[in-house]
Amino acid sequence: MVLGLYILLHSKSFFFNGFFIALLWFWWIGLSFRYYNLHPLVPLVPIVIAAIYGAIFALFGWILHFLPKPFVQGIILFGISYIHPFGFNWLIPEAVLTSTLFGVDKLHFAALLLALLLPHKALRALLLIASLLFTTSAKTLAPLDIKLVTTHIPQDKKWQPSYLPTIIKQNFQAIQKAIADKKDMVVLPESAFPLFLNRDPQNLLNLLNLSHKITIITGALSLEQDRIYNATFIFHKGAYIILKKVVLVPFGEEVPLPQPLANWINNLFFHGASDYARAKMPQTYTIDGISFTNAICYEATHPIIYQTNTPYIIAISNNAWFLPSYEPNLQNLIIKYYATIYNKVVYHATNMAKTEIIR
Repeated sequence: MVLGLYILLHSKSFFFNGFFIALLWFWWIGLSFRYYNLHPLVPLVPIVIAAIYGAIFALFGWILHFLPKPFVQGIILFGISYIHPFGFNWLIPEAVLTSTLFGVDKLHFAALLLALLLPHKALRALLLIASLLFTTSAKTLAPLDIKLVTTHIPQDKKWQPSYLPTIIKQNFQAIQKAIADKKDMVVLPESAFPLFLNRDPQNLLNLLNLSHKITIITGALSLEQDRIYNATFIFHKGAYIILKKVVLVPFGEEVPLPQPLANWINNLFFHGASDYARAKMPQTYTIDGISFTNAICYEATHPIIYQTNTPYIIAISNNAWFLPSYEPNLQNLIIKYYATIYNKVVYHATNMAKTEIIR
C-alpha cells in the first residue's frame, strides 16, 4: 500500500496518473448499462470517466507547475476526494488505508504523504510514526438481535414480472426464518420487493401482520403523487413508515445535468424514464428505543448519512448491477472508511454481495 503511494507520488505524468487510477478504480461502472441494452457504453463509460480524472490531474499539474512534481502529485492525491465529478464521490485514496495500521483521516493521510515526499530521514520517520498514531473509540453493537439477509437475485431477473412471485416467496421465507430464530429485527436488501410496495395492499397486510412478531426493514419502490422514490419500508408492531433515499446515483437514479439536457439524456438512453424523487435530508428512526439512520446503497458511501446523531446506520444495497466486479468490495471499503471517521456501526444487507456489520 505504502509502496503504491510512493510510486504514484513519483510518477511523471499527471494526466496518465489520474487516468489509470480512475480506470482501475471505476472500470466496473459501465457494467450497469447492460441492463438498458446499451452494450457499447460498457467500455466507453469508464474510459470517459478516466479521461475526466486525467484532465483534473493534468489541470492541477498545470496550475501548480512551479512546485516539484512529487509534491504536486501529493497535493492532488490529498485533495482529489473533495472533487466529485457529476456528484460521484467514490475516489478516496486514503480509504485504502482502512485495513492497515495507518490513520485514515486527512491529518494522518497528510503525514503519510509527507513522509513519502520529504528527503530528511529523521523527519520522514517522525511523520511516518505520526501517521500511525490513530485511534478510534470502541464501537458497540446495537442491543438488538438483528438478522441481515443476503438475497441472490440476478439483475436480469429482478424486474421480470414472471419472477416476482419467486422473489416475494423467498423474502417471506427469510422473514419467517428470522422469526423462528427469535431475532428482534430482520433487514432485507434494497428493492428486495421490486414493486411499488405502498400500492400493494396484500403484501403490505402480510408484512404488517408479521411485524407483530419481528421488526421488518426492507427496500422497495414507493409511488407518491406520480413521484417515484427508492425507499426503505419499516414495519414495526402493526404499523409502517416509508423512508426515502436522499443521495441519488448519478446517471443511475438521476441525471445530474440542467434541463432540458437531463430530459434529452433520459429520452435517448433510458427510454424516457424520469429521475427518481428524493428526500430533503437523511432520515432517522427509532426501534425499541434504539436510533438508526437510514441508508440505501450509494448513499451509504456519502458523508451526509454519517453526520446524523445516531450511533447506528442500517444500509441496504443491490449490487447485482455491477457483477462480476469488485464494486461490492469498494463499496464496503468506503463504508468502512466513513464508519471509522464518524465512529458509526453500519448494518449492511445486500443483494448479490457480502452482507456484514461494518465498524
